Amino acid sequence: QVQLVESGGGLVQPGGSLRLSCAASISIYSIDLMGWFRQAPGKEREFVARITWSGDYTYYADSVKGRFTISRNNDKNTVYLKMNSLRPEDTAVYYCYKDPPRAWGQGTQVTVSS
Repeated sequence: QVQLVESGGGLVQPGGSLRLSCAASISIYSIDLMGWFRQAPGKEREFVARITWSGDYTYYADSVKGRFTISRNNDKNTVYLKMNSLRPEDTAVYYCYKDPPRAWGQGTQVTVSS
């Protein structure tokens, strides 16, 4: 059973940046897709971004397109989410995931507030 561990969350002011990391307990060379979801208080979990194993193909939610960048380093078994121009509405718990089969990390809190 693969384990995914997120890190890098925290409190940041509007307009600021953060980089989230997701470290896998196995080699991610064999993982087709990895990505991120987020869940704000009182809302459903929503898709943020995903990346293929080669890193050649990425896909973003419209709400983060142009501000967030997903990348992966297969040698380090890690996926990253660089978040720029953060807004208060980006506040949420961010979850890393993999497919297939689907597995989730425990989440990391991101709070955007002045």
